[in-house]
This record gives sequence, C-alpha cells and structure tokens, in this order.
Amino acid sequence: MYSSFMRLLSILSFFLILCSANVLHAQDIVNGKVLNAANDLPLENVNIVNLNQVKGTITTSEGDFEIQATVNDTLFFSYLGFRTIQVRVTNDWLKYGSVKVKMTELGIALEEVIVSPITLTGYLQIDAKNIPIYENSRYSISGLNSGYEGGSYSPGAAAKALGAIFNPADALYNLFGNKPQQMRKLRKMKEDDEIRKLLAIKFDRQTLAAVLQINESEIEEILARCNYSKDFMNSANDLQILDAISGCYEEYKVLKR
Repeated sequence: MYSSFMRLLSILSFFLILCSANVLHAQDIVNGKVLNAANDLPLENVNIVNLNQVKGTITTSEGDFEIQATVNDTLFFSYLGFRTIQVRVTNDWLKYGSVKVKMTELGIALEEVIVSPITLTGYLQIDAKNIPIYENSRYSISGLNSGYEGGSYSPGAAAKALGAIFNPADALYNLFGNKPQQMRKLRKMKEDDEIRKLLAIKFDRQTLAAVLQINESEIEEILARCNYSKDFMNSANDLQILDAISGCYEEYKVLKR
C-alpha cells in the first residue's frame, strides 16, 4: 500500500515538474538592441514581429526591445528606409540575454512626381465636371459580415461580386484553402494591440507578407478576388488591408460551409 502511494506521488511530482517547465518555456522573453549598421547608433520605433506567435513590439529611444519568444521562433524586423531582416531565436540568446541586431540602410532614388492641380473657375457647373469622382461601390449580401467593393467605374460590379462568391472554381479557394495555417494567423494579428498599432502606420505590406508567408502580389490578388478596388489597394494602410483580408476570409469560410 505504501509503495503504491509513493509511486503515485512520484508520478504526480513528475507531471507537476513537467507542467512547470512548459509554463516557463511558454513565457520566455528575449531582449536586445537594434542598431544602424553604418554607425552603430540605436534605431527607435523599429517594428518587430514574432512570426510564429504573432506578437509585436517596437524599440525604445535607445533601440532596446523585448518580446515573447521561444527557441526557433523567427523575429521580423522592419524600419522605414532600412532593409528588413529575419532573426532566428537560439538557445544561446535565451541563455545569455541581450543581443545586438544591426540593420542596413537602403539607398532609394526618389522618382519625380508631377501633381496636376485642379483649377476651379468659381462656376459650379464647370467645376463640378472637373472634380474627379470615385465610384467604388460596396454590395452587401445577407449573412455576410461586410459587403463587396465593386471597383472604380465598373458597370458590372454587382455581377462580378456575385460571380466571385458563388463560382466554386474561383481562385479564392486556392488562395485561402491552401494556406489554412497562415490564414489562422489573421485572427491573432487582429487580437494583438501592438501589431494593430504597428500596421496602422505602415503601407509597405512587408509585415503582412512575412506573417502570412505570401508575397505582395498575392495580397493584391486576394483583394482583387474579393472585389476591392485599385484605389483601396493603393491608399489603404496595412491595418486596413489586414481587416479587408480577414473579413474576406471569414466570408469565404461561411460560403464554403
């Protein structure tokens, strides 16, 4: 009887130790400092995203950061005017603490942009004809969370939206159906306040592409298949693009069922 009790106590102790180890492992935090590779000066407000756990943060004025991560997680660093990099979390990083991450500045030649002003005459009938009108329409369908945008100057927008939804061979199946794990990360991104704040000021689609493991052209293809206009794709920030893809994915799941 005593030996059985001791055996049971040993098993319970083993499970308690195992659970404690798992909790500690899940709560690992890595920290470091981001520097400019050209002069070793700290970079402030560098965007950092854990691509595996979909957690985000930014660097302080001294370039310091800390973020939840475990061994083999990949951290994605992005900063305006600098080359994006991905860094793998190692055992040594967790063991020895802070590391220095250096980012390389990009050389970008700005192209000349010509802005054509709208000249107003003061006559309403004439000025009304000169002001551009954007006719991007959204079509709401009962049972779905949001509508579909028909596009600019598209006379067949409604038919196109309905065709995209109910066509079983539509590319949405290939884009969403073949990437279930990446699409599930959309919800995690929407739930993380740091990532939402990060995406709200970004327009380059790089972070979205890295997390979802798709390229920028595939992002445009998803939005096009969901009938978002070119105007929206060109003007929306990354957070708006995230919400658009997420909404379209949720609608796709409803229609698939």
